[in-house]
Amino acid sequence: MEFIFHEKQEGSLCAQHCLNAILQGSYFTAIDLAELGRRLDESEQEHMAEAGYSSEEYKYFMKQPSSNYDDSGFFSIQVLQEALKVWNLELIPFNSSEPICQEARKDPRTQKAFICNFKEHWFTIRHIGNQWFNLNSLLTSPELLSETFCLCS
Repeated sequence: MEFIFHEKQEGSLCAQHCLNAILQGSYFTAIDLAELGRRLDESEQEHMAEAGYSSEEYKYFMKQPSSNYDDSGFFSIQVLQEALKVWNLELIPFNSSEPICQEARKDPRTQKAFICNFKEHWFTIRHIGNQWFNLNSLLTSPELLSETFCLCS
């Protein structure tokens, strides 16, 4: 069996661990993801400013904390999407009507990996070699998943 890259949970950096598990290497740091989050915030601020800097919507928006990242290490799905674009990868919601998602719902084994979120915790399910693994950073090591699990989930 080939080497499986797996990071254990550090702080609340599950998005970082999730992305690195997908890519199978230590490619992203919290600083990288925070920078992506900051850029997303700037883009959102520019978009909101189109209604005018004195609009109530803009003023309200500017008073809110970032929805893309915070000091605890949480990162939004938008940050994960932007990070994967660097590698020409696309994060598509599982319930999307896109054909690849319809295929994935019929038989998840046709895909290479899944990014999952449970109670604001990001984790990766990934196909490596001929097997599927749960690469959740809360686990002490990768968890081998059965074919039955992949078909029934």
